[in-house]
Amino acid sequence: MNQALEDIADKKETQIYRLRHSLSHILAAAVRQMRPEAKLAFGPPVENGFYYDFDFGNSPLGEADLEEVERHMNAIVKEHRPFIRKEKPFEEAVHYLEAAGELYKAEYARELIDTGVAYGNTLSFYTCGDFTDMCEGPHLENTGNVPKKCFKLDRISGSYWRGDEKRPMLTRIYGIAFESAQELTEYIAMRKLAMERDHRKLGEELDLFIQDPEVGVGLPLWTPNGTIIRDELEKWARETEFLGGYQRVATPSVTRKELYLRSGHVPYYEDSMYPPMPVDENDHYYLRPMCCPHHHKIYASRLRSYRDLPLRLCEYGDVFRYEKHGSLSGLLRVRAMCMNDAHIYCTPEQVEDEFRAVIAMYQMYYGHLRMGNFRVRLSLHDRSSDKFVDRYDDWEHTEDIVRRVLHNLNVDYEEEKGEAAFYGPKVDIQVKNLMGREETVSTCQLDFVMPERFDLTYVDADGERKRPYILHRAPLSTHERMISFLIEFYGGAFPTWMAPVQVRLIPVNDEVLDYVRNLESKLRSVFFRADIDTSDESFNKKIRNAVTRKIPNIWILGKQEAEQGSITWRRHAVKDQKSFLVADAMALLETLRTNRTMDNFADVAIWQQ
Repeated sequence: MNQALEDIADKKETQIYRLRHSLSHILAAAVRQMRPEAKLAFGPPVENGFYYDFDFGNSPLGEADLEEVERHMNAIVKEHRPFIRKEKPFEEAVHYLEAAGELYKAEYARELIDTGVAYGNTLSFYTCGDFTDMCEGPHLENTGNVPKKCFKLDRISGSYWRGDEKRPMLTRIYGIAFESAQELTEYIAMRKLAMERDHRKLGEELDLFIQDPEVGVGLPLWTPNGTIIRDELEKWARETEFLGGYQRVATPSVTRKELYLRSGHVPYYEDSMYPPMPVDENDHYYLRPMCCPHHHKIYASRLRSYRDLPLRLCEYGDVFRYEKHGSLSGLLRVRAMCMNDAHIYCTPEQVEDEFRAVIAMYQMYYGHLRMGNFRVRLSLHDRSSDKFVDRYDDWEHTEDIVRRVLHNLNVDYEEEKGEAAFYGPKVDIQVKNLMGREETVSTCQLDFVMPERFDLTYVDADGERKRPYILHRAPLSTHERMISFLIEFYGGAFPTWMAPVQVRLIPVNDEVLDYVRNLESKLRSVFFRADIDTSDESFNKKIRNAVTRKIPNIWILGKQEAEQGSITWRRHAVKDQKSFLVADAMALLETLRTNRTMDNFADVAIWQQ
């Protein structure tokens, strides 16, 4: 049994899996009590709960029916019905399903038999009271083992049979379930917070980005507010990379097919690339899915000496990937993105130091941004897979290098077989969102393949030509993915250095408008993003509007402030406010900007009491 199948088998033996799987059957049994003619499709346990797909024909159930379905489920739980397993020979099983009118189940049973997935000569069925379903199991011993108040039906959606839009549309009923009522309550509360902080919702409310169907799905348009956040992240990266000895380059977003044939991206990656653009009969161009080959060409443009290495080339490059429509999600999964990309060309003697410096850079970025809830994954090759270049000794050597670097930096990590890039091992930074769902935000890859494919060499001290190693790194990921996480982690409340509007000036009345306008001009002359609320709203409503827009700094200006040359400073989500002379206030703002202070966190006081 391979590792993936072992993991699945282990998961099925857990109590939470049995609980959720049993609840999916209890759901189907309850629905059958209400709609006896409903046809059954799939009903698996899933992350955080379970679902079941039904074909209701002309008698559908809707959201308003979920409470009644749940009542039927609770009644079944109280009856302590046992789950009884029975094996049926293949032919008998298919005949049984067809006779019962379960055409979806019968189709799946025939597929299990034809593909050899079903072991032996039988298929298993579970009976729970008067309800029987084809199922592999496992389940709880009986329905009475379901803990009190541990589940809740959640929503209804449509789902094509087998995920094929050419097949019948079914009705999917979702439920959420945990091993205790407390866990369920905590999950629901956390999900409510996550929905409030959803980057798509906040992105619209704060006017950060839009998606327009006429432009195309997965192709976000950044508004002025969102572009400021992008620019501030990129400015930080440029400064950091300059101090780290990187050199900036700029390369085109399209390239000829031959380049990606040489790199191996067409044979390995073409399904995720936009289709080629024919220029003439023998010449095709691709939108690039990554910048690597372009940077390799810059390296190869002249003879390199060992004295030139390490050579660190960096670029915030636009890349394009044709993600499947169903996987697109706000900024998290898009088809056009701008990546914090760089490639480091180094000698074998330099590779550990360079990899160590890159990982230290990752630690600095994530620590500063307060994104501490991440896991480091060492992604390795799998000899049984044809996804990876067949150079076993090189895989072993490079994987050992990465292990040593992580160990020497005291980085906790987990190894994941089969997750490497096709050209080398990589370190993945796995970040959990508010709901605990894990995503890969950024990676660092050690490449031993591309130097040979692109004939990259350097002249060593002995006068011989040798191959460099290449490190691929993108610590700040793409603008799209990184900002989606930051929006949700911060709830849209960005620190002063990153905020689209850094200071909102609110005049108490029109008598002080000249003073306020002069102050705005002074702030903008030193490149602070400041504006004035000159609306006809009441003073209190202006304050509320600034809070709703999550502006980090609100400066209140009245007659007293104008006479004293001062401001009254109110922070976002901070009750207390304080008065400053204008010069002192601007000096403090400059400190927040220069230090990139994370003043959106409660434990960072921007002034001493």
